[in-house]
Amino acid sequence: MSVITVENISKQYIIDHQKGKGGTTLRDVITENLKSLIGKKTKTTITHEEFWALKDVNFSIEQGDRVGIVGHNGAGKSTMLKILSKIIQPTTGMVRIKGRVASLLEVGTGFHPELTGRENIYLNGSLLGMSRTEIRKQFDAIVAFAGVEKFLDTPVKRYSSGMYVRLGFAISAHLDPEIMIVDEVLAVGDAEFQKKSLGKMRDNSASGRTIIFVSHNLTAVQALCNKTLYFEKGRLIEQGETNQVIASYISKVSKTRLVRQWDTPKEAPGNDLVRIRRIELVPDYPDNLTHIDVRTPMTLRFEFWNQMDNANLNLSMHLNSLTGECIFNVGTQSQPYGKGLIAAECTIPGYFLNDGSYTISMMVVKDTVTPLFVMEEAITFDVEDYREGIAWYGKWPGYVRPQFPFHIKMLEPVASKQ
Repeated sequence: MSVITVENISKQYIIDHQKGKGGTTLRDVITENLKSLIGKKTKTTITHEEFWALKDVNFSIEQGDRVGIVGHNGAGKSTMLKILSKIIQPTTGMVRIKGRVASLLEVGTGFHPELTGRENIYLNGSLLGMSRTEIRKQFDAIVAFAGVEKFLDTPVKRYSSGMYVRLGFAISAHLDPEIMIVDEVLAVGDAEFQKKSLGKMRDNSASGRTIIFVSHNLTAVQALCNKTLYFEKGRLIEQGETNQVIASYISKVSKTRLVRQWDTPKEAPGNDLVRIRRIELVPDYPDNLTHIDVRTPMTLRFEFWNQMDNANLNLSMHLNSLTGECIFNVGTQSQPYGKGLIAAECTIPGYFLNDGSYTISMMVVKDTVTPLFVMEEAITFDVEDYREGIAWYGKWPGYVRPQFPFHIKMLEPVASKQ
């Protein structure tokens, strides 16, 4: 059953551009007013520009779905959530919502700053249509989840942003909304609170509630959401199963960069101890291909200038997903080196990485414990899919895709009946 139906939603804003000598600072306004009094008002021209924050958006959400919304800043994600939360009205189109909606769109949403935390819990519950008895049943759970016991009778205007978010989320999650809408605001909380919040939203969904979650943390979206919407420049580009949509989104934002080089230590990244000369990922393309796929072996070559007379050095290579998760970390042995150019090489075999987007970061380490320089996301590359002799073409799960020996055989055949 669809609990949210969005039909041809568009949202237009009018942006005014002022041309002329007049400005918009307080000094400019006072100056212009004085000039107008003596008949020397500056002539200004105001032009109007149409800006479509959303354009012809259509989708539906089923009861119990956990839906992520991803896209660049300015893609229209927050505008869509404000329309679903009935904070703003669309310029065109229609939204149908079945059920009670709780929204947490920004720090302090729905709070009265002069009221205490206790009073705001009852206020928010009343706005959701709950009775005082229903709110009282959930009161202790809300306070425990938010961790604001000591400040419960303090006006929320004195709360930190983290306390605001914890209390706001606790109220939204515990007061039994049929539909829960959460924007990037969870990023304000600490790691423990984020983990607890994702778990609570997952539990809510299991009980039949619908979750809509906007975040730039793609790992969090993958962990929580079974479906995802991808917005770009106000338009819905793709919708569907989360891993597939995020892979598509990442592939569009990924920029392949296989080699970086600096000719002299003076211009190279680094510091007084080490400077990077070159880092390169060299694919061994099969069948005269020009792109990396799951079969492709790759060799990483790394060169750096050591500017210390005598130091025990080793390298550490981190291969990460584009969402920031470390897939693996491999390092060289630590050895003593004098001043000069040092080179290292490492091969990533074919049939090891799954299709997806990856980055490589390099670290130069002294005495196995002291990082001298870290080169974040030095290499960026995409691995394309390839299958042979397999009729199934769904998304292959995981970040690695090795071909380990895996044998199967018949142990006790059963004689067929004649």
